[in-house]
Amino acid sequence: MCAQTNRADTSKNRPEQSYDMLLLSFQYGGQSLNFGFSHCKNTDSLYTFVFMTMVSLLISALILGSFGPDDATAVYKEKIKEIAASAKIPLIQVEYKSEKKTISFESAQFEYSKESADCNTVFQAASLSKPVFAYIVLKMADRGEIDLDKPLFNYTDIDRFTNKYLAKLLTARIILSHKSGLQDWAAAPSSDAWPSSKIEFMSRPDSCFGYSGEAYALLQRAVEKIRGKSLEEIAVEDVFVPFKMSNTSYLWKSSYDSQAASGYNDKGENRGQGRHPRANSAYTLRTTAADYSKFLTVLAKGTGLKSKTHKEQLTPAVNAVYKFGNERPCDKYIFWGLGVGIEKNPELGDIIFHWGDNGNFKALFIIVPAQKNRPASHLVYFTNSSFGHDIINQIVPLFYNNKTPLQISAWIND
Repeated sequence: MCAQTNRADTSKNRPEQSYDMLLLSFQYGGQSLNFGFSHCKNTDSLYTFVFMTMVSLLISALILGSFGPDDATAVYKEKIKEIAASAKIPLIQVEYKSEKKTISFESAQFEYSKESADCNTVFQAASLSKPVFAYIVLKMADRGEIDLDKPLFNYTDIDRFTNKYLAKLLTARIILSHKSGLQDWAAAPSSDAWPSSKIEFMSRPDSCFGYSGEAYALLQRAVEKIRGKSLEEIAVEDVFVPFKMSNTSYLWKSSYDSQAASGYNDKGENRGQGRHPRANSAYTLRTTAADYSKFLTVLAKGTGLKSKTHKEQLTPAVNAVYKFGNERPCDKYIFWGLGVGIEKNPELGDIIFHWGDNGNFKALFIIVPAQKNRPASHLVYFTNSSFGHDIINQIVPLFYNNKTPLQISAWIND
């Protein structure tokens, strides 16, 4: 398809005009679009601006009118396949969703890593487990089953803590905002030693940001005691069934034997599916991008929560300075609410996010608020590679056209 414009000569005394020819070629989903435009070189800048604006609008209209949803998905898949391959990521699963469109796909970059026909390979969600659990806790608070500000020793034992005085200060609100003062883990959480390991404090509770999976495990024990059920039973009841997340679980399911991805380390070695011995609210969730996307829709809208609770969840409770005494430029943009991170982004607004890192499985989601000409949307991706976070600032601009890198990437990787 070719379009051409010529400006008529309306004066015999007008000096001879010279023209430039602009040739544009687009590759979209294996298809090629070629455009040719000519314009006068010695016309004024206003005309040139108007002309080029018309060109841009015409191209946009032609592109948008030429491709349906499947073609658009193919375009994104092709580009992300290139990005993932360059980062040595064997398999990636992506879903972008707004009110206007959904783009969902799975891409395998190498012969030894196969993509499923129906895009339902299950990945370790790692710390993307935490927002799901946080949602459960907030729902319980709305029902009056747990008080976010009541010390947890009223609900469960604190036998593993070496400092019982500080342990008695811990509340659900403090833990969800990562201000517990606890170490990340007292021992490797999938080890036999972990259930009886002693828990140490790194700082006083409610004094500063300190990311801790151990704190989430304590809150999990309190929730299980209150409900008289296991984490998996509670999650099925409150989240997985209501929101039709049939491929999601905190425990290993028999279907995962053939459905779950294997993880690859930084040497490209297959380290297996990585089955966990027990359900843990901080890191053992397995899911698909399509399933988790359903939860992100719930998270963004506050479905099932009181409006006050949802507002508190997405309101910064603490500046997420990761290394005190060695602050980084990115730290001033990152905050934590109740179970989720928040990036104060001058270009895209307040981005709700969480990252997941189980070594050979890495994941990320972002929820971006609506702005002038862009509806609210979210993006989630899962990888089976230790390099999964190296591509954040290559993938996000494909969907959001942001001109500056997200601070999330530096906060996670630096």
